[in-house]
Amino acid sequence: MRTLPELLVPAKSAVIVVDVQNDFCSPEGALGPTGAAMAMIPNLQRLLAGARAAGAPVIFIQTIHEDATDSEAWISRSDGKVASCCRKNTWGSEFTEVAPLPDEPVVIKHRYSAFVNTRLDSVLRTLKVETLVMTGVSTNVCVESTARLGYMLDYHIVFLSDCTAAYSEAEHEGALYNIRNHFGIVTTAGDVMAVWNEKTALAPA
Repeated sequence: MRTLPELLVPAKSAVIVVDVQNDFCSPEGALGPTGAAMAMIPNLQRLLAGARAAGAPVIFIQTIHEDATDSEAWISRSDGKVASCCRKNTWGSEFTEVAPLPDEPVVIKHRYSAFVNTRLDSVLRTLKVETLVMTGVSTNVCVESTARLGYMLDYHIVFLSDCTAAYSEAEHEGALYNIRNHFGIVTTAGDVMAVWNEKTALAPA
């Protein structure tokens, strides 16, 4: 397996920000209290600042649900409890304490994986990205689903334990175990930024 410095060439490593949206993260969101999600956001904010300074692409993933994409199978998941999440043009679908810059892509998704029926792969191939730095919520659902499919599409996966969150510690740790053992490297925002800072310092003036 490649080392972090080998994987984290800034121009070829994109930060993927998955579903950091009010319904998933805010205490007033549709899924209720989510302390872990709010607690990781300061780490994510620092990571985004570091990525932008280093020249690493940042791509926001936004879940949007509407009648046109609500199949019977989809809305019946979780006994229908999450059918009201992230409806189109609602406060719940808006980003929580982070936001894309004007030139940063936003990829809309309607299922757990950000690769299913979206333009994400096209955006990544156009940017010549090779490594996905995975962040967001929920660790074990949408972030893990995206990382798994990304790996199977031949992207390297760097999964950040302190920039992801789930609705229980057991779910969070279980997803990290899966990624670590089968799909990629699990590390922290500090380790990633240390690599980027060193590469920036060594870059020709």
